[in-house]
Amino acid sequence: MRVGFGVLGPVTAWDGTGGTIALKGPRHRAVLARLIVARRGVVPVSRLVEDLWADPPPGAVGAVRTFVAALRRALEPERPPRAPAGLLITSGPGYALRAEPDTVDAWRFERAVAAAATLPPTDALARLEEALGWWRGPAYAEFADAAWARAERSRLAELRLHAVERRAGARLSLGLAAEAVPDLDAHVAEHPWREDAWRLLALALYRTGRQGDALAVLRRARTLLVEQLGVDPGPVLRRLEADILAHADHLDPSAGQAGPSGQAGAAGHAGSVGSGDGAAEHVWARAAAAYDRTVASGARARLESTVGLLRGLAVTGGGGLEAARLHRVAAITAAEELGDPALTARVIGAYDVPAIWPRSDDPEQSAAVVAAAERTLTALPPGGHEGARARLLATIALESRGTPPHALRPGSTRSARGLQAARQAERIARGLDDPALLAFALNGVFMQTFHRAGLAPRRDAIGAELVTLAARHDLVTYEVLGHLIRLQARGALADFSGADRHAVAADRLAERHELPLVGVFTQWYRALRLAETGRAPAAEVETAYRDAAARLDGAGMPGLERGLLPLALLCPLVRHGLPAPADEHIDWGPYEPWVRPLVLLAQDRRDAAGTALRESPDPPPDLLFEALWCLTARAAVALGDRETMRRARSELTPAAAELAGAGSGLLSLGPVAGYLDELAAAGSAGRAGRTGP
Repeated sequence: MRVGFGVLGPVTAWDGTGGTIALKGPRHRAVLARLIVARRGVVPVSRLVEDLWADPPPGAVGAVRTFVAALRRALEPERPPRAPAGLLITSGPGYALRAEPDTVDAWRFERAVAAAATLPPTDALARLEEALGWWRGPAYAEFADAAWARAERSRLAELRLHAVERRAGARLSLGLAAEAVPDLDAHVAEHPWREDAWRLLALALYRTGRQGDALAVLRRARTLLVEQLGVDPGPVLRRLEADILAHADHLDPSAGQAGPSGQAGAAGHAGSVGSGDGAAEHVWARAAAAYDRTVASGARARLESTVGLLRGLAVTGGGGLEAARLHRVAAITAAEELGDPALTARVIGAYDVPAIWPRSDDPEQSAAVVAAAERTLTALPPGGHEGARARLLATIALESRGTPPHALRPGSTRSARGLQAARQAERIARGLDDPALLAFALNGVFMQTFHRAGLAPRRDAIGAELVTLAARHDLVTYEVLGHLIRLQARGALADFSGADRHAVAADRLAERHELPLVGVFTQWYRALRLAETGRAPAAEVETAYRDAAARLDGAGMPGLERGLLPLALLCPLVRHGLPAPADEHIDWGPYEPWVRPLVLLAQDRRDAAGTALRESPDPPPDLLFEALWCLTARAAVALGDRETMRRARSELTPAAAELAGAGSGLLSLGPVAGYLDELAAAGSAGRAGRTGP
């Protein structure tokens, strides 16, 4: 029986009549897929065990042999008992699948694409149409997370994209531009970084008489590349736009040119700069053009360069920060698909953007980055790569920030892992004597110093080390981070003159180095500072906070923005024993569970307030940890909830010398000691009531 194998989609096998062969369970398919990846080579049993199990069970070797025996029965059902296998053979220390080249769809696909390059357009189109029809989904679809399949999946995915573009080129050469447009439109939507796809789509639209749409496509490509990634379109795209505007003769279908035009003219075009452009733009344009000319579009260096651009983009303002977050995961995914753990480690670790707010702007993205970093740590070969390991660990520490235990899945240890990763990153960085790496690691350590109240002195020490380290080694963004951390910590410790000095230092650095997001935090601090004087009218304080909140609009920090203004305006009311706003339409954002009991009390709904208090989770470990516990304490005292009062007192006691919430640099509920006194007094009154007559 002639057996065929399919890996361009879920892994499968077909018999001589085209019927699907039952391959039993997922590990049976994994063994078959692993042998196909080996391309007729021998895979030792020990390697199969390592590839099939992250933590191999005691009987793993025997299990592999059982899987192989079952596969042999399925693939060669007519083989007599004890007769040697002819397809899935035993060889030396392992097994090999001796499939013929034309029986594996991926191998046939490779040959078809290569052959199409030598054929005239009509034959090439037919060959490519047939070959692309063999795809049933992503290659090795059910093994997307398997390290052994990663490189092969990436290679086949790239080959398929190349084939799609070659097919479009063949259609254009045959005058079938209208047929090419729908597929190309979908192609650029799914793979927006492929400049040749944009070129083909624009050319197809132009050849169907849609010049305006063709130019709109090129503008779309430029918007993606320039505004979101911070890179200019390559010279081929720029030349095509100029040619479309000029109705260049070679764009006519009769010219039969679907391939890229020559680069000499594009290079010359890129080198010209308008008379009004500044020197910086001139240098940027020439450097980008040179990069486009010399670095191949599929080169791995482009991925690493992209992350460098995203890192710079993240500190330029709201739009830049959002764009950087959007494309960061795409860059990591692209790196993982290439199957090179060292490259992936560099791509993940290069995004060392300083972070000050311990609440993620995009929790799902953070979880994806952590998962990729953990996979890459596991995939890195033992020995060496210590710097890369430290950067991956620092990334895990940063992206695990503010993860409360109640938000984790049962059995998850993500928050504990974040603290462990931070300590490991710091230890490695200090051993390597790498200042930039140590600064990154210290940022991770900072993000993991919120697991209990009263840690402002520890954060102050981290900030002080960052300022000294960064100033000595010209690490400007980390010097700013150090000043902001110290601003927060000194505020928590009621040292506002010290906090003022760090606010001024941060602003000066931000102005000198064009870091607009810094002003968001220092303006919020100044609103807090005004409130803490106790002398400013309430209306003036409210105006200061509203002006600060306006700076957050469009700053690209949703994890900070939502609900913060209402919470800041609530603080003076709570400090003075006044009721919370009873308005049900206020958006308290993520702070609603801890504000809700006070709002219900203001509405005179004590039973509902008691229920809300009992259902409120413990505050998350972040810069507002003490503040949210103080809100909980105030509600518990008002409701006489002794158990919650006991827990609040236990949690807040380590921060007795701090101002609740001032460690955020944004708002303050006043001295924690005052809330502890309230709790103690209410507890004493409760005990007296129980022991009275």
